Amino acid sequence: PRQDMNRPAVRVGPGMTDTSRSSGTGPTLGAAISFSPDAENAVDAAIARARAAADAGIGGIWLGQRFDYDAISLLALIGREVPDVSVGVSAVPIYGRHPLTVAAQTLTAQAATHGRFQLGLALGAARLTEQAFDVPFTRSAARLEEFVSIVRQVLTTGSVEFHGDAFDTTLPFPATLPGADPVPPILVAALGPRALAVSGRVADGILPNLAAPSVLERDIIPTLSAAAEQAGRPTPRVIALVPALVTDSGDARERLAQATALYNTIPSYPRVLDLGGFSRAADLALVGSADEVAAGLREYLDAGATDVIVTQTELLRPDVQHETWEAAASALG
Repeated sequence: PRQDMNRPAVRVGPGMTDTSRSSGTGPTLGAAISFSPDAENAVDAAIARARAAADAGIGGIWLGQRFDYDAISLLALIGREVPDVSVGVSAVPIYGRHPLTVAAQTLTAQAATHGRFQLGLALGAARLTEQAFDVPFTRSAARLEEFVSIVRQVLTTGSVEFHGDAFDTTLPFPATLPGADPVPPILVAALGPRALAVSGRVADGILPNLAAPSVLERDIIPTLSAAAEQAGRPTPRVIALVPALVTDSGDARERLAQATALYNTIPSYPRVLDLGGFSRAADLALVGSADEVAAGLREYLDAGATDVIVTQTELLRPDVQHETWEAAASALG
């Protein structure tokens, strides 16, 4: 029989809080960071940038998954070295990975960061998945639901027996790790209706990238909320990823266009950009004065986002990045 996909009770360790829900203290601000390809050591550079972001008022450090580093491992190191921030991956594509392996990585990162890790999962792009892993990109929403359900059961109970269509797995030994409390939130990089419905049923939050405030309010949050309500769950968090630069540089949009060009070729992004009235990813970015960027970020909160992650802040000079972080912090302060 198919494993029940309803969310089990969340285990909270002594003195800890359930990080899978908003704490009630207001929205949190995160920043997606990267490092220069000219860096002498990528790990050292990432840790240094995370420290700089924390000093500027950023509360959460986020990394996307790439082919040249493992985001969960690197975030575990960042979180251990920079104790004032939470860390999160946005997000690990599920194709080419097994949920038991991701669960073990997550437990390790949660212990390393003393409870400040957030796991983001994604379907990824069909073209990239099939080219890199030679895995057919089929039944994606069903695979996502099974993947999240297995990871959640391992994180919450230390065991799993799951018999589904994409995965049939039984954990032969307990998977409990001292210090890996509380249960980390599981987030999904969801934009389309099917992924949003899955997220409402089984995830703690979503990571919508390049979705304008109007799209969040009109298209994304209602679908997410309806699925959560039907499953008898609270509405998951909505952590919006927003490209932003505090600058009056005339070439900022062109730099953004180059940096975000890949998104224009992945079908889910042109669709969500078009819903917001934009023809390319760079056009959605917040570019302008500190007050203008802060006002733009507040529009996401007004539309229903619970948290915000600023992205693409490293494209210009270091002082631009720092000013962008500070403007974002003032918007959510």
